Amino acid sequence: LLSTGFFRPVKQDSGVRSAIAGENVQLRCFYSSQSAMHFSWYRQKLGKRPELLSTIYKYDDPSKVFHWLEKNPRFSVERSEGINHLHISDVQLSDSATYYCASSYSNSVEFGEGVFLNVEGTNHVELVQEPNSETLQPGSSVTFNCTVDTEACEGGHTVLWYRHGAYQAVLRTHTSQCEITSAQQKSSQACVYHLQKNNLSSSDAGTYYCVVASCGKMLFGSGSELLIRRHAEERLSQTGTFFWLSVFRSGILLLFVMICVCIYIRKSQCGTKSTTKSEKKKYILRVICAL
Repeated sequence: LLSTGFFRPVKQDSGVRSAIAGENVQLRCFYSSQSAMHFSWYRQKLGKRPELLSTIYKYDDPSKVFHWLEKNPRFSVERSEGINHLHISDVQLSDSATYYCASSYSNSVEFGEGVFLNVEGTNHVELVQEPNSETLQPGSSVTFNCTVDTEACEGGHTVLWYRHGAYQAVLRTHTSQCEITSAQQKSSQACVYHLQKNNLSSSDAGTYYCVVASCGKMLFGSGSELLIRRHAEERLSQTGTFFWLSVFRSGILLLFVMICVCIYIRKSQCGTKSTTKSEKKKYILRVICAL
């Protein structure tokens, strides 16, 4: 039963509480009812049923621990007269949920408003993609590697390989190997993902990007450029052609300017003395405009 009046026998931290993975968190709960006999904590993850974390009888020995807490030593309860605080050490991403404090007497149960604990991952996430570039012969093979070092979380990792080039495509790979490494204060997961391409052809040329969905985040690799030998030669040929076209165009323009200057000099020498300065200026303007 939830109390709907202004007076609540159970008061707890409410709203949203944010924490960074690895921190220690305290969720406070105060009660004022003298008749309450049991004091409990419930947790409800998104889309899941509430689960009982702890319940303590008023006259129990304070050292008595609820069996769920025995299996999950990161959680502990601080209880004394009027308080029933929940402590979570080394908080994990999987601890994100709504936590309810409750007290009960007979068949009546009073709940607090609930507090949503939002655990965010650390900002230090490493993603290394190799190789940076490869130039290979048609028919050969290549393997791209993507190493991710991030927090261990429920749901694991999903990897997409995106190819950007003449033939764009989204590729999916299931070839992965993950090792969970335990640190003193944090749990991390180092995963290596592979994408292998065999019997390469010119249609495989492009830049391959590793995209990792992990712990609610999207991580992008730096990209691996794949050039097929024939494709690389075509690119080099195109670059050379463009260079010589530029040189030819510059030569034609220079020749045109020289011809215009010669015409101007000849007309200046063959002109009569009656040619005025104004007419010369007009002629020069026409030559310049012709350029």
